[in-house]
Amino acid sequence: MIQSVQRAAQILGVLGSGTPRLGVTEIAERVGLAKPTVHGLLRTLGAYDLVAQDPDTGKYSLGPGVLQLGNAFLDGSELRARSLRWAESLAQRAGEAVWVATLSGSRVIVLHHVFRPDNTVQILEVGAAIPWHACALGHAIVAYLPAAQRAQALACGLLPLTGRTKTTRAALTRALAQVRGVGYAVENEEATVGDAGIAAPIVSRDGVVAGAIGVVGAADRLLAAARAMKLEASSVETLGGQQQDIALGEAFAAAIGRSASRCQSSAGASIIAPTSRRAGAERPRRRAHATS
Repeated sequence: MIQSVQRAAQILGVLGSGTPRLGVTEIAERVGLAKPTVHGLLRTLGAYDLVAQDPDTGKYSLGPGVLQLGNAFLDGSELRARSLRWAESLAQRAGEAVWVATLSGSRVIVLHHVFRPDNTVQILEVGAAIPWHACALGHAIVAYLPAAQRAQALACGLLPLTGRTKTTRAALTRALAQVRGVGYAVENEEATVGDAGIAAPIVSRDGVVAGAIGVVGAADRLLAAARAMKLEASSVETLGGQQQDIALGEAFAAAIGRSASRCQSSAGASIIAPTSRRAGAERPRRRAHATS
């Protein structure tokens, strides 16, 4: 690797870690570099609008150039492009928000977010990053990774977000095996107290998991509705047109509205498109939050 590029990437990672603004000393401590080196890198990044300096405090934050790069990434995402119309239709049928996400390192990144179709105020969460081990979206993706990649994901330091978050290798291995067994993931208050989630994988035409579709919502509402449903079997279709019959457990059956539907993308290929029931969330999870 080119050292200067690596160091610049580390600085951008630190600035994007959650703290709004950081001074040179704080950044230097977090990346383990000398202050003059960090200062020089910040000046270079600033010249390309990748970082911005507050004129009053002298502290740094990510710059508008990062947003432009993020938008370019979203525009170039085939998964997002193919799911736009399908996710919108899903949200309308479900009466709830719909998310499409992909895996990036140890987190899932929300590529597309369709608001719950009601009059409540909601926060757009496109670009939100959620630790894979704490959400149904992440479980749905990692469960279908090749064994070596799955082992790598399990080997990362996994921190609890709530008292229910699974963090041990044994617990997560069991959870992922269950996902592969039933074809979907269920998460109950593991990322945010009071929230639950249900998600299913999206598989490409070559059989590789490309992302996941998930619904999230108040745990009592989402899972109570799930328990009220009966076990169903529905046909779902993958991005590459592969069909598989999945026995949908009562939780997923409730979340997808008793059936899975086949929706065609603008490119003419179909993707897994279960109809859902409930969604919503709050900021620690970087999910959609709505207020009445």
